Amino acid sequence: MTRTVAISPFPDQKPGTSGLRKKVPLFQTPGYTEAFIQSIFDSLEGMEGESLVIGGDGRFYNRDVIQIAIRMAAANGFGRVVIGKGGILSTPAASHLIRKRQAFGGLILSASHNPGGPTEDFGIKYNISNGGPAPEKITDAIYARSRTIDRYLIAEFDDVDLDKIGDFEADGMAIEVVDPVAEYAELMETLFDFDAIRAHVAGGFRVAFDAMHAVTGPYAREILVRRLGVDPALVINAFPLEDFGGHHPDPNLVHAKQLYDQMMGPDAPDFGAASDGDGDRNLVIGRGIFVTPSDSLAILAANAHLAPGYKAGLKGIARSMPTSGAADRVAAKLGVEMHETPTGWKFFGNLLDAGRCTICGEESAGAGSDHVREKDGLWAILLWLNILAVRRQSVREIVHGHWAEYGRTYYSRHDYEALDTESANQLMAALDGKLSLLPGRKVGSLTIEKADNFAYQDPIDGSVSRNQGIRIFFEGGSRLVFRLSGTGTSGATLRIYMERYQPDPTRHDEETQSVLAPLILAARDLAEIGKWTGRDAPTVIT
Repeated sequence: MTRTVAISPFPDQKPGTSGLRKKVPLFQTPGYTEAFIQSIFDSLEGMEGESLVIGGDGRFYNRDVIQIAIRMAAANGFGRVVIGKGGILSTPAASHLIRKRQAFGGLILSASHNPGGPTEDFGIKYNISNGGPAPEKITDAIYARSRTIDRYLIAEFDDVDLDKIGDFEADGMAIEVVDPVAEYAELMETLFDFDAIRAHVAGGFRVAFDAMHAVTGPYAREILVRRLGVDPALVINAFPLEDFGGHHPDPNLVHAKQLYDQMMGPDAPDFGAASDGDGDRNLVIGRGIFVTPSDSLAILAANAHLAPGYKAGLKGIARSMPTSGAADRVAAKLGVEMHETPTGWKFFGNLLDAGRCTICGEESAGAGSDHVREKDGLWAILLWLNILAVRRQSVREIVHGHWAEYGRTYYSRHDYEALDTESANQLMAALDGKLSLLPGRKVGSLTIEKADNFAYQDPIDGSVSRNQGIRIFFEGGSRLVFRLSGTGTSGATLRIYMERYQPDPTRHDEETQSVLAPLILAARDLAEIGKWTGRDAPTVIT
C-alpha cells in the first residue's frame, strides 16, 4: 500500500558538488529526508519499472535512510532496488554496480570525508545511469522541486533485512541484497596484475593500509589481505563504525597521522595508503615520503601502461582546476589531450563517456579512470602497487625519477574552515572585483601575469559553468587559486591552493611551505584574509 504524505518545502535543500550534506538531526526532522528523496524522484523521467542502486558508507543514520529510500522507490514506481549487504557500498563500487546492472541510477548515502555520528554529518547524492554524479541540470531541477514540493510517496511494508544476501519482494518491487565487495574486486582483477603484486608482497614488500573505520575496510580485507597477501596486522581500522571511531575519515596528514607516523618511522613499511569515508579518496605515502595527490595523479598517468588494463595507453588526462599542473606535462609528453575542469567529479563524466580521457583526478586526494564514473581510492592504491611491482623501485625512487624527468611542482592547500558564510562570500566578491586591476602588480617578490574567475565550457555538450574559482598567475609559472568549498555542512570553508614549478633537480628536496612562502604572503595580502575572516592562520594545511 502506498501513502501520500503532505509536507511543506524546506528552504535549504540545494545540492552541493556531492549532493546534499547536512547534520544528522536535520535529516531526522520529520519529512526532511523524504522531501529531498522525493525531489530527486520528481526530477527524473522514465524510471518506472527500472532499477535503482542504494548504498552508503555505514555512517550513523545510513540504515534508517536506506529503509526510507526502499519504500519510497517502491511507491514511485521503480521495479527493482539493489542494495549492498549491511547497507554498505563504497562510492566507486556503487558506480560500478549501476553500470554493470544497467540501472537507471543510484542513491549514495554518504558525507564522504566528513565526521559521522548522531550529531555529525550525513549526505544523500544521486548518480545517473552512467554511474556518475548527477550533472548540474539535474541537481538544479532537484533544488527547484525541493522549493515547491508538497508531498511525498511512500509504501508501507516491513523493514528489509539488509544483512541477508538474496532476492526479496515487497509491494510489487524486487529487492536484491548483494555482496558489496565481490563485483568490485572482480573488476579490479581485470585492470591490474594481481599475480605480480602478490609476488612482490610475498617477496617481502610490506604494505600498510588505514581504512579509517570507514567503508573500505571490507574491501581492503578482501582485496589486499585475501587476494594479494598483505599482512592483516598492517591493515588497521578495518571495520566500519557509525562514527568512524570518533575521527574524521579524511585521508590527509592530519587525520591519518597514525599511518603517517608509521611511514616516517625507523621500521616503516614500503608503502602506506589510506582511504576515506565512502572510499573515493586516497592517501599515498612511501617510506619517508608523502606523495601529494597532484603528483600522484601525474605519476599514475605516466606509468599507467604498466598495468594490464591500461597497456594500450591513455586517450587523455583530466584534472580539476585547483589541481597542480604536474599532469599537464605528462599529457604533453604522451601527446594526449589535457582537460582542466571545475571541481566535482561530475565534470569528468562527459569526457569519459566520449572517450576523451582515461585517467582523471582532483587535488583533494581523488583519482580514477574510465572503469567507473567516480573517483576511486582503492583503484589508485592498486595502480600504485602494480607500478611498484613492475618497476621494483621504492616510492621515493619513483617520485624523484618523475621530478627529474618532468620537474617538480611544489604544491599546498590552506583551508580556513567554519568561516562566517557572509564574510567568506564578501572576501571572494572583493577579490573578484579587483581581478582586472591585478595584471602587472607586484606582490612581494612576485609579479602578477594574469587573473580570472574560472569558467568552463564542456567540450561535449557545450554547457558553461561559471564562477568556479579565482585564479591568479604569476610570472615564472606560480599560481594561486581561491575557492569556497561545497563539501562542508557548517559555515564556509575557504580553500587556497598554491603551486610553484621548479625544473632544477638540485632544488627538488626543499621544504614545501618554505618554497611557497612568497605565495602564502601574497594570498593573505591579495585576499585580505585577516580583514574578512579575523583569522591569522589556516585551520588545516595539506
